[in-house]
Amino acid sequence: MLPPTVLHLLQLTSPALPVGAYSYSEGLEALVNGGQITNGEALRGWLVQQLRHGSIRIDGAILLRTYAAAQGGDHAQVNHWNQWLGAMRETSELRQSSQQMGRSLLKLFAEIAPDAPDWLAVLNDPCQWAIAFALTASHWQIPPDLTLLAYLQTWATHSLNAGVKLIPLGQTEGQQLLHSLGAELSQAREAITQLEDQDLDSCGWGLAIASMAHETQYTRLFRS
Repeated sequence: MLPPTVLHLLQLTSPALPVGAYSYSEGLEALVNGGQITNGEALRGWLVQQLRHGSIRIDGAILLRTYAAAQGGDHAQVNHWNQWLGAMRETSELRQSSQQMGRSLLKLFAEIAPDAPDWLAVLNDPCQWAIAFALTASHWQIPPDLTLLAYLQTWATHSLNAGVKLIPLGQTEGQQLLHSLGAELSQAREAITQLEDQDLDSCGWGLAIASMAHETQYTRLFRS
């Protein structure tokens, strides 16, 4: 019989999880519209660079810190990292998507796990997506290293799904690209676990510019 943590992990990472992730492209729509990303190879290159140098690394690092704080019942630390992560969002679009997905997950979590702490009442600011992911995984006792890898995989899946629609790519090519990212996802997980607090920086100006461009793009398939 499968342990409950496996089923919980599958539920948390399911594309059917109703948090609205499908409605955001994280700047990809602007990059495709501007001709910077025109095929699967270019999309893969963009995602690899984000994993190696972008803000997704910082999200992952804060996820681990939040997980540890939640395990220890340290509400002050959870609030600290939630506020810290919200403050580092470069654009209103990125902040909106993170807060909307985080709020949706915690509301859903309260319905399916009524024995869990009421984190919506504890948090002083709107809950960021990575924070909500960590709090949910912590309550379900999903190991932190697996939680981080699942978070990165979920991010890659949503990004590739957006690319499939926008470029467009076939579903098979999208899955081939996701499969090809396996080693990069594992390496990113390993690198993120080594980050100290003083190392929490990223080179995410490309994402910030793409997100700002998307906010004023005339026609948009994805939410801004």
